[in-house]
Amino acid sequence: MASVGPSAASTQPALPSGTAVFKTIPYAFILPEIICGTWVWILVAATSVSLPLVQGWVMYVSLTSCLISLLLLLSYLFGFHRNSENWKVLDSLYHGATAILYMSAAVLQANAAITSEFSANGPPNYQLNSAASFFAFLTTFLYILHAFSIYYQ
Repeated sequence: MASVGPSAASTQPALPSGTAVFKTIPYAFILPEIICGTWVWILVAATSVSLPLVQGWVMYVSLTSCLISLLLLLSYLFGFHRNSENWKVLDSLYHGATAILYMSAAVLQANAAITSEFSANGPPNYQLNSAASFFAFLTTFLYILHAFSIYYQ
């Protein structure tokens, strides 16, 4: 039976707390995820919604992910994790699942952008929807990076 002593525990990297969150990969991705996700729902909210069910899903995913990521960031800043390894699993599962949900939202938002190209409101909605699509795919990429980098850490 292997002994679990101080030397075995010291080989595990410590989870960051406080401002070290912003300097440590993958935790440094949380703030850009929140910012890009916020841009998604602001841009979708600025359009005249032509596909309510599709863009409603985009708003739901972006707003929910933004709020949960903000709570996760605050828990890291205030050290609620107490350096538990379970937080790494939670973090990886959350970011992996959110990446999948965001990919579905990004594809639906791109569809809404294509549909709005020839709508009555024309160029302004198309440009807003295209920008929202860009930020949705960027946010998806950030969530994927975060999930894989925490998994391989």
